[in-house]
Amino acid sequence: MLTNFGSYQPENFDKKYAGAIAAKLALSKSLNVPTIRMLQSFGLEKFHDYLQKLHLQNLRKNPNYYSLTLALGGAESNLWDLTKSYASMASTVNHYTENSSRYFKNEFLEPVFYADEKVDFGKKSSEKIIFDAASIYLTFESLKEVNRPDADQNWEFFDSSKQIAWKTGTSFGFRDAWAIGTTKDFVVGVWVGNADGEGRPSLVGVQTAAPILFDVFDKLPKSDWFEAHFDEMTKVEICTKSGYRATNICAEKTAEFIQNSGLKTAPCPYHVLVNVDASENYQINTSCENLANIKQKSWFVLPPLMEFYYKKNNPFYKTLPAYRNDCLAENKSEMKFVYPTEKSTVYLPKNFDGTKNELVLKVAHANKNAVLFWYVNNQFIASTKETHNLALFYKSRLYKISVTDSFGNEITQEINIKS
Repeated sequence: MLTNFGSYQPENFDKKYAGAIAAKLALSKSLNVPTIRMLQSFGLEKFHDYLQKLHLQNLRKNPNYYSLTLALGGAESNLWDLTKSYASMASTVNHYTENSSRYFKNEFLEPVFYADEKVDFGKKSSEKIIFDAASIYLTFESLKEVNRPDADQNWEFFDSSKQIAWKTGTSFGFRDAWAIGTTKDFVVGVWVGNADGEGRPSLVGVQTAAPILFDVFDKLPKSDWFEAHFDEMTKVEICTKSGYRATNICAEKTAEFIQNSGLKTAPCPYHVLVNVDASENYQINTSCENLANIKQKSWFVLPPLMEFYYKKNNPFYKTLPAYRNDCLAENKSEMKFVYPTEKSTVYLPKNFDGTKNELVLKVAHANKNAVLFWYVNNQFIASTKETHNLALFYKSRLYKISVTDSFGNEITQEINIKS
């Protein structure tokens, strides 16, 4: 979903937002916003430390210099360093299988150039060196699901024997593009760009570098897929809607293997038990209905801002119904600003005729029947129903935007408008 981190507002490449999406899908679809949010949760310094252990030559600044853009290519690197990192991860999975669930101390090292040169991987250890084999394997499994370029959209029907974990990248300003793919036996890295660094709008990784990547793999011998390391994984039930570990009230579940450390993660927080009438159109309780007529149902409930975007991509999503009018109950009605999501500065561009564009404010509300009342600098402006968008024309200055719903809840946000 739309996210602000101070003055930094990451966007997905297609300018669209999913609201809620499983981490493995966010990876396979190269979604920037979930990646940034996961980095914020994981820790910038910790992530920077992992990258340093990969011996990336161009990573010379401290974590705060790169900030959260570090997860999206905010630090420059080169094709050799990136490709060798994929190779080291692939060899970690392979060696873990060959060495009875043990790692080599020097797994992440510089590759050799000659076939007769012996590589010293060091001593064996039961402890992971950087990443454990299960985490790498599951990451490759996610990258294997990436859709191939349009020209190869039917590739799976022609050569299902070639399973490849691959990823593309496009630099800021379309200056260059790359693609890296790995199988059990081969890693291929491709760079496409202009020697002078000049950008081209069509210089996108999936369109320019990826086709070359698959042309190379088509020339290579058949390679088996990596072996799963079940001693480092546990089979658990996953909530298919949230992607979290399922609770006993999650309605739809699937069994998947996760790394053992994943057992420490929180279970699904988005399923709740609610009491509804026979039509499931209203919440009810014993103040308005006989106990025998009350139906208990598991309901998938997202916070308002996540729900706002999730509904656009999931037409079968049902908003939690309100209580029936004859019921005595507190309507818990949450609302959030969709835009602006925090105190920010907005520059209003001008049209060709010199007039300024309007500023569109948006609020998401959990109750579809709520009426919202909008105030600007404590002055009432308008009310909205169902779709809570308000277009305003204002001069350059600081404004306080307040929104009150028909249940007495209020949210406030400040915005600085500049021409």
